Amino acid sequence: MNSSLESLSVSLLTALGTRIVRQTSALDEMTIEVRSADLGDVLLVLRDHPGLRFDQLMDLCGLDYSDYKEGERSGSRFAVVYHLLSVAKNRRVRVRVYAEEDDFPVLPSMVGVWPAANWYEREAFDLFGIVFDGHPDLRRILTDYGFVGHPFRKDFPLSGNVEMRYDPEQQRVIYQPVSIEAREVTPRIVREANYGERA
Repeated sequence: MNSSLESLSVSLLTALGTRIVRQTSALDEMTIEVRSADLGDVLLVLRDHPGLRFDQLMDLCGLDYSDYKEGERSGSRFAVVYHLLSVAKNRRVRVRVYAEEDDFPVLPSMVGVWPAANWYEREAFDLFGIVFDGHPDLRRILTDYGFVGHPFRKDFPLSGNVEMRYDPEQQRVIYQPVSIEAREVTPRIVREANYGERA
């Protein structure tokens, strides 16, 4: 770990203490894991603490760990990762939090901490089905309002559940069951005999 990451690690431990469940560094970036009950307090400290000042939410993304490492991992299925930037300190940190329930994943909304979280949370809801409690307008943002399911979940069928088409008789768009037969596609790789070798 380089000196900048060591300094950040000490600052995080000093400011957050036992609210950090796990802290890791990889590829010169720090990731901390927190409990969902502590998320709001932790993110406020990260934003407002004079030694941290992570004032920008760069990204928020949902994750589905259902088949992570081919099922060897145990624990909650859904997580959200917040990517934060401190412009004043020129530092980045990732904050990972797991939803407690797999059947109905719920996490608190962070729109009150960073208004930029609004559309990111809607995207995580739309694609993963993660509900953000307290969000001012939690609805689909990328898929159609009539879309069934959440397409980034690992158990979502590749061909989807329904397909949409225009019906000239009804003169409107209709939904119907998918007409594509499910099949497994294994990519075929063809390379020259000496591919990648230098002469």
